Amino acid sequence: MDWSVIGIILSLAFIVVLALRGWHIIVIAPLAVIIVSIFSNLNIPETMTGPYMKGFVNYAGKFYLIFLAGSIFGKFMEDGQAARSIADGILKVIGKESPLRVLLAISVVSLCLTYGGVSLFVVIFTVIPIARPLFKEANLSWHLFMAAFIFGAASLTMTMLPGTPQIQNIMPTKYMASTTTSAPLVGLMGAFVVTTFNMFYFRYILKKSKAREEVYEEPAAGVLGAGAPASGPMPNVWLSLVPLLIVLLLLNIDLPYVKRDAVVALTAGALACIILFWKYYAKKLDTLNRGALNTVVPIVNTCADVGYGMAVASTVGFKVVSSWLLTLPMNPIISLAVATNIMAAITGSASGGLGIVLETLVPKYLALGLSPDLIHRIAAMSSGAFDAMPHNGVVITILAVAGLTHANAYKHIFFGHVVATTIALFFAIPLGIWIYG
Repeated sequence: MDWSVIGIILSLAFIVVLALRGWHIIVIAPLAVIIVSIFSNLNIPETMTGPYMKGFVNYAGKFYLIFLAGSIFGKFMEDGQAARSIADGILKVIGKESPLRVLLAISVVSLCLTYGGVSLFVVIFTVIPIARPLFKEANLSWHLFMAAFIFGAASLTMTMLPGTPQIQNIMPTKYMASTTTSAPLVGLMGAFVVTTFNMFYFRYILKKSKAREEVYEEPAAGVLGAGAPASGPMPNVWLSLVPLLIVLLLLNIDLPYVKRDAVVALTAGALACIILFWKYYAKKLDTLNRGALNTVVPIVNTCADVGYGMAVASTVGFKVVSSWLLTLPMNPIISLAVATNIMAAITGSASGGLGIVLETLVPKYLALGLSPDLIHRIAAMSSGAFDAMPHNGVVITILAVAGLTHANAYKHIFFGHVVATTIALFFAIPLGIWIYG
């Protein structure tokens, strides 16, 4: 085996091991680049200032404004009590008379908020104060919350539902002639499979929990005060939906003098929040500042991932690996799905893994004459499957915020997200190949 390939494998193992030990990707990524450089006989300073920083800066240049606009929009939805109002309205419709309805209600609340463009990090803080009293009233073990939340907040609205404004569905449009509604039937097929799987999974874990005689126990408080009960006046639920609808409309429909653009759509949503919910903001400047600051960690994390990927892409070993992927005895769309899953799993990031694939491999798949729409949808869906490994930063964050641990709740993330999405790809890929040739 080529020494360069060995260096890539060792650097990937290095990332996984250190991430599981609590090291941050911002620190790990440059160290992994050093390993890659040594085994590929590359000049370390030149690799760090060249491919690594080029990938880092290029990603920031393409996506910083999207992250910024999305984070600010989500914060204005949260502080304006609109997200809580929507959640309360959904609960009234679905009800909370049975344990299954409680899980479904939490899933639908999470789904609606993320499909409307609210960041998952904002949604977790919005949903927990709603979920805890419901779980207590239904006497449901708190670890079941993660099953309901991850189904609603992750796979479907991250990568599958046509038009979703989440970053994984926007990224491919910056690299090819695709849109956020690309391959809608393929995405809907995936969403149907994931939904069906999770419905059966909900029934299974509820039955198992009942057999174990599990009851509600007050969880750990979580971080940053999560779980404190929300209170105070809220805007009308129908009014609260207006900013979400504005975002979806501007993101997916060309209007006179307004071109489809994620930054425009999310900024318009934030402005609508300010106008509609003006009286609900205690400190408007604080909301704006906190929303902007919430951009920093996600964008820098992903830039570090992509920078590492670009450093790897500059090696001889990567050329060997990419040639192997492109010549696998299977349809290229399948090898694209495999490559994206591998990169997302290694980096522990859907956007990070997808960014590496878009930068380095997608041009090769486009050169094969594959449909940009199909590449968009399959790459996006594949980025949101094995991304949720134990070292994933989002996984670690939402478990901490919810007062849960890998030991008692990660299994719900693994089955409801990783396994469900992988199964969905087995249905979506053949459908896509049949439709797009």
